[in-house]
Amino acid sequence: MSATLIILAIVVITALAFDFTNGFHDTANAMATSIATGALKPFTAVAISAVLNLVGAFLSVNVAATVAKGIVNLDSYDMSVPADGDALLMVVFTGLIGGISWNLFTWLLGMPSSSSHALFGGLIGAAFAALGTGGVAWSSIVGKIIIPAVASPFIAAMVSACGTALVYWVTNTIPEKVKNEHFRHGQIVTACLVSLAHGTGDAQKTMGVIFLALVAAGEANSDARIPTWVIIACAVAIAAGTMSGGWRVIRTLGKGLVEIESPQGMAAEATSAAIILTSATGGMALSTTHVSTGSILGTGLGRKGAQVRWGVAMRMAAAWLITLPCAAFVGFATWWIAEGVSTVSTTMVGAIVDLVLLLGMVALILMRARRNPVDAKNVNDDWDAEAESVDSSMSPREKVAAGAAVGNSPGAANAVNDVIDDSSTLKDS
Repeated sequence: MSATLIILAIVVITALAFDFTNGFHDTANAMATSIATGALKPFTAVAISAVLNLVGAFLSVNVAATVAKGIVNLDSYDMSVPADGDALLMVVFTGLIGGISWNLFTWLLGMPSSSSHALFGGLIGAAFAALGTGGVAWSSIVGKIIIPAVASPFIAAMVSACGTALVYWVTNTIPEKVKNEHFRHGQIVTACLVSLAHGTGDAQKTMGVIFLALVAAGEANSDARIPTWVIIACAVAIAAGTMSGGWRVIRTLGKGLVEIESPQGMAAEATSAAIILTSATGGMALSTTHVSTGSILGTGLGRKGAQVRWGVAMRMAAAWLITLPCAAFVGFATWWIAEGVSTVSTTMVGAIVDLVLLLGMVALILMRARRNPVDAKNVNDDWDAEAESVDSSMSPREKVAAGAAVGNSPGAANAVNDVIDDSSTLKDS
């Protein structure tokens, strides 16, 4: 097997790993409100979402074409020259490292950020490192990525707020208990639509990346259709990721942003599904996260007396603003690391060094997440109003340690009481 094919295999596996992180990072977009209102049990929700993500991946390839041909400037590479093909493969690989790194970091914090923009940022940074400004297809990025990214959450919030206000106005004579019960059934339908839409949009982004790698390795023509095996592999990877849960982000969207009721959840999900499916047919690489978060926020604005946690919303917005540059920095840096190794060895050795760095980063983040686990048992626990993210509050063990550190002070007693409260809550859940 040639060095180019080995690098291609590494890139394809890494792309499917990104697709897996996309699945568990973005499960919240479809199912957070249904889990929060009790319309669906946590494991049932992620299982349904996984199946519909799988189905949605087969509905269209318009977004895949945008990713494959609309971010990296393919005219800058001559695919008949092996060195150019290997260089493009390294751009794709290091771009994926940028996307995976940002996905896992924001998942650790329970922060709903865009997997799509993490991927795009990583590719932009790597392409810029390789060829400067000429390596990036700027016009396509502005028209099909930047402008939709800015506009979509505002549009989603506005539509969702209007829908929520209309729902409560029409049903104002119906008893609250009866209303919530009926809307829980409706939520199941709308949540399924969002899952289908997520598969239609997000799985295709990885399809586009793998196709770009195939073009770089000389295994496909840039004008060819996406191979069937790529579509199937990406559909399975995103479905598997969705099935794994992504509970940390589900908790933030379901409990941390807005105290949500069933009518709000149905309005948010219906809005998200309509916007995402419409954009996917037009080939827009829209962020499911931006749309879903905007829709959930809109339900808080549309329901009189609803509690919106603006601190959490502002932290989300800040994460969105830095997603592209942070992922781009990682893509840029890892490309230069691989390039530095390649100058004294080979391109394949540079790829292996970057792969080892990626695996080390993944291990560190997973170890940190184990200190404050979020799963199906505690995903619906009451949100700590002072917590900035699901990883910002101390675990019960840490609270005991903090109390012991101050001896017999009131803080120690409070810490012990907090532990008792936490333990009771988890037992009840």
